[in-house]
Amino acid sequence: MASTPVETEIRRLIAAAGPMPVAQFMALCLAHPERGYYMTRDPLGAAGDFTTAPEISQMFGELIGLWAVSLWRLMDSPDRIHLVELGPGRGTMMRDALRAAQVVSGFVSAATIHLVEISPVLKERQRHTLGSLGLPVHWYDSLDDVPDGPLIVLANEFFDALPVHQAVKQADGWHERVVEIGRDGKFAFGVAAQPIPHFERVVPAALRLAPLDALYEWRGDHMALEIARRVVRFNGAALVIDYGHAESQDGDTLQAMGAHSFADPLRSPGSVDLTAHVDFQALRETAESMGARVRGPVGQGDFLRRLGIESRAGALKKSNTADRTVDIDVAMARLVEEDSSAMGRLFKVIAVAHPGLGPLPGFDG
Repeated sequence: MASTPVETEIRRLIAAAGPMPVAQFMALCLAHPERGYYMTRDPLGAAGDFTTAPEISQMFGELIGLWAVSLWRLMDSPDRIHLVELGPGRGTMMRDALRAAQVVSGFVSAATIHLVEISPVLKERQRHTLGSLGLPVHWYDSLDDVPDGPLIVLANEFFDALPVHQAVKQADGWHERVVEIGRDGKFAFGVAAQPIPHFERVVPAALRLAPLDALYEWRGDHMALEIARRVVRFNGAALVIDYGHAESQDGDTLQAMGAHSFADPLRSPGSVDLTAHVDFQALRETAESMGARVRGPVGQGDFLRRLGIESRAGALKKSNTADRTVDIDVAMARLVEEDSSAMGRLFKVIAVAHPGLGPLPGFDG
């Protein structure tokens, strides 16, 4: 198989500087400015590589929209509110959320829409999806560029695509896991020659007695810190929905998806999606370090049921055909059930909020 452009670039960098950390490899594969996976395609839907909850059913985005309205009310219904989505995909969740939010007077007119998106292809899809709403929409490459002010942040399957570092425990300490060129000329995993200095101090306590060859994953904390800083300083909350583990643990969760099937993460760089599970304990502790109050994580199934997905499904079924009724039931089951083929347990929901906000829908009570 011919090399991809991203593979050629990675090989050049390894030849010049030696094996590269897994996080750098992942960042290049996904976000290379010209050839990265997200920069060159729409990865969603049947013709893509994976499907997200908003594409499964309108109910998902509608309930998120009503959650945002509830937050706005808890914030005493400010005249202006930034509604921010990180990694908005095709814009489907934002479209459905805003449609549902229109049932509450004042929210849509108070909201300014801010989308954080690096993909030119997906930005164009978002313009098409949201264009009919007649609302001003602003795009940014980074959350850092979004204007200050009261805000509600939505992030569905965003954190899992942020580059993940990996470290392997050896006799002399934890060594960063790297990507190198194997003897057969193909990419292979290896470990850096020297241990990471003082890494034992930052490894979660539960992993300090981990056996040799245990693998630990972590992400940079800038995004979590920036979200928490904003909601604490300017008032508001963030809703993070993703797949991962509630408590920090060891294990390799780096995976690749292509054409809705698992793939080798080291093959065809830039042509397959790369993700890793979200460590919700690390996310929670980072946000709390900034003074934010954190709710959750709770399973996506429990969260959506508390928001009323079953009632919404019933209302939709009353106005649809028998065939469409079956589709609604199938979609709801995929979103809330807890078996291995559904999203209800693996996907979790966490809220990062201003400490002064009261009970949050879906979490408290």
